[in-house]
Amino acid sequence: MGRTLEAEVGPVAHGGHCVARVEGRVVFVRHALPGEVVLAEVTEDKGGSFCRADAVRVLQASPERVEPPCPLAAPGLCGGCDWQHAKPEFQRELKARVVAEQLSRLAGIDRPVEVEALPGGPLDWRSRVRLVAGRDGRAGLRAHHSHRVVALDDCPIAVPGALDGVLSRRWRPGTELEVTRDGDGQTHVREQSVVRGKRRARQLSGGVAVQHAAGRDWKLDAHGFWQVHPAAADTFAAVVADWAKATAGALVWDLYAGVGLFASVLAAQVGPEGEVVAVESGRRAVTDGEAALADLPQVRWRSGRVEDVLRDLGGRPEVVVLDPPRSGAGRAVVESIVDRGPARVLYVACDPAALARDLATFVASGYRLAELRAFDAFPMTHHVECVALLEAV
Repeated sequence: MGRTLEAEVGPVAHGGHCVARVEGRVVFVRHALPGEVVLAEVTEDKGGSFCRADAVRVLQASPERVEPPCPLAAPGLCGGCDWQHAKPEFQRELKARVVAEQLSRLAGIDRPVEVEALPGGPLDWRSRVRLVAGRDGRAGLRAHHSHRVVALDDCPIAVPGALDGVLSRRWRPGTELEVTRDGDGQTHVREQSVVRGKRRARQLSGGVAVQHAAGRDWKLDAHGFWQVHPAAADTFAAVVADWAKATAGALVWDLYAGVGLFASVLAAQVGPEGEVVAVESGRRAVTDGEAALADLPQVRWRSGRVEDVLRDLGGRPEVVVLDPPRSGAGRAVVESIVDRGPARVLYVACDPAALARDLATFVASGYRLAELRAFDAFPMTHHVECVALLEAV
């Protein structure tokens, strides 16, 4: 810890860092780019075959390097962004390399990957931010792999104005703050703190967000699940509409349905004679979804964990759409899907490693990856959103 190494930086790796090799050990280096030579300060070393480090000085810079737009996007400071030191188009190239590598290594699928930009540019996009108050009461984000709070005066990737009322005041140290700017430009703030050993949550402003996507207006819990990038929900809904191709009268499933964004798209395709089964574990999301899609009686909601609901779910769906959490759907859910033999499966994923692991199970069970699109839904970070189309062989 604290020692400095000179390293020639190698390929990008999943997680917002690059790989170097020094004295026979792997070093995962943040704030570097492939091909650079850097002085890297070790930040974590538990022994074994690898350690972690920050590039504190660049000796030979990549032509893709730029000055970060935020002064806190630097070693030892804010952990919210990973790639501010790279040109936006090169950020997308790095993410494409990661997706391709994960597909090849974990699923045995070799194919070129392009990460597409969403409208709006690399800044001013983050509509939801979770902050925490440091010892001085100022709100900020944690340093990378640390509980230390880095106070913010501003955040250039956040939607302009969303954080003004939170960053301008002092809070009880340790207070967690969830800030959401909705589709109508309203800001919603929820405070969570521990008082006398008990966790207390309090809505300070708003509470019910209004969002717009797939030709609908949605009202939902401001701090429930919705895509963070303002253009993401509409973009992903359009991809699902293009690839699902559900026939009129068909049975289709929307798993991890949230408030029913994809269910609304599928309902339009199967029509009033069809059936969309939307499965969601969050009770508030189901309530909001039922209200939002009350005009679509072909949407039938099931509340519960997907792996539990699938055990009792009857019928053979023509199409299955799933949008699982970052950890992925997992083998049990994938096998439950393939046992029903849908013609097409659309998998929306925010983690390429989890996607690749689940695709490996699909491929081993008689499906092929027919299409893949990747989107830069989280510019300046290492995160990337993918939509995969699987077809029964």
